[in-house]
Amino acid sequence: MPRLLIIGSLAAELGAAARIAAARGARLVTAEGVAAGLERLRAAGADLVLCDVVHDVGWLVAQLAEERIACPVVACGRPDDADAAVRAIRAGAKDFLPLPPDADLIAAMLQAVAADPDRPVVQDPAMTALLARAEQVARAEASVLIAGESGTGKEVLARHIHAASRRARGPFVALNCAALPEALLESELFGHEKGAFTGAVAARRGKFEQAEGGTLLLDEIGEMDPRLQAKILRAIQEREIDRLGGTAPVRIDVRILAATHRDLGQEVAQGRFREDLFFRLAVVRLRIPALRERRGDILPLARHFAQRYARANGLPDRALSPAAEALLLAHRWPGNVRELENTLHRAVLLAEGHAIGPEAIDLLEAMPAAADPAPAAAPAPKPPAVTALVGRRVEEVERDLIIETLSHCLGNRTRAAEMLGISIRTLRNKLHEYRAAGVPVPPVPGQPPYGLPAG
Repeated sequence: MPRLLIIGSLAAELGAAARIAAARGARLVTAEGVAAGLERLRAAGADLVLCDVVHDVGWLVAQLAEERIACPVVACGRPDDADAAVRAIRAGAKDFLPLPPDADLIAAMLQAVAADPDRPVVQDPAMTALLARAEQVARAEASVLIAGESGTGKEVLARHIHAASRRARGPFVALNCAALPEALLESELFGHEKGAFTGAVAARRGKFEQAEGGTLLLDEIGEMDPRLQAKILRAIQEREIDRLGGTAPVRIDVRILAATHRDLGQEVAQGRFREDLFFRLAVVRLRIPALRERRGDILPLARHFAQRYARANGLPDRALSPAAEALLLAHRWPGNVRELENTLHRAVLLAEGHAIGPEAIDLLEAMPAAADPAPAAAPAPKPPAVTALVGRRVEEVERDLIIETLSHCLGNRTRAAEMLGISIRTLRNKLHEYRAAGVPVPPVPGQPPYGLPAG
């Protein structure tokens, strides 16, 4: 049941859109203007916004981006007001809904925001068994700890657990704990009151409150500062949180799922993670196997991604040729499902003809399986000699190494930190320094270059 915010007067054609959406099962909230609409979104969030073009759609989109409120905005207006429609789309509106409204178009918009595009695609017996276990525990209220390498699909599994739970009609809220500095992370989790700190121009509900009645996923929980770990523990035990600058605790009703690529048991043993929080989170433990451990999923996932990105880019659906499938099966996929997804996205864009051939499969530093010996070929080029670095400052060499590694990882901070052998916090601080010095930094996947660094 998607939550729909309508901004504008319901006295005319926008009211017809509201009635159609309500008849299709949407939960409606209304606001007279964009300022009031923003307050509604700060307080309770929404899955979709319909905003009349007589209001400042661009201002609303900009404010949502600045406050990191993820919600698509669809501009609404009469077809003869083409200039307003163009301005709204250029300002960042997701789409334009002509008025008077078409019932089928509104139904398609609601279905798009309510659908789960990341439903697990599984065929390998190891993943089939894991999915059955996940569905078994989904209807309980117990916390679940999902472990697995980066890129294995931990958030996808968490969403599936939520969809199969008794809380499925409530919101699913996810937060990457490695993506934000400690001060911002605390505000994101617990919210703040107006004036709680410099820049807090209005009260804002945190992720705990946004997930009320639903599920909160704490992704990369192993990267969280111990001070915040204590606050998370209290929230789980007491079922209440304290907003920054607040004077009274706020009761919450939220199911907690946590995900990590680290061995939290080992982190506890080494004193980097609280033992009491570990046991609170790990009532049920699920481990997602790496893609190389569930090879039966490689081709089903590849076909799924090929179809998804063909449709997303307006290209014809193409099947994978036998040679392309053999190439995919021979790769070890160190980046797991995320690497496979990026590979198929590139392949869809590069493919020519009626099928996706091996020439379109661009594997970054391909690692063929040991069972397929590499044919004799010219010796690989030698790495640059150390003498090539003479005369350069250590800081410059370090900066180039970090930026190149991040580019190789397609902007994924967590993977880059692993390859560099440094903590995500250290990497984040380095990237902050580079930005301040005007050095271009690869953006987080799915975010514009000005987005906050993420793992």
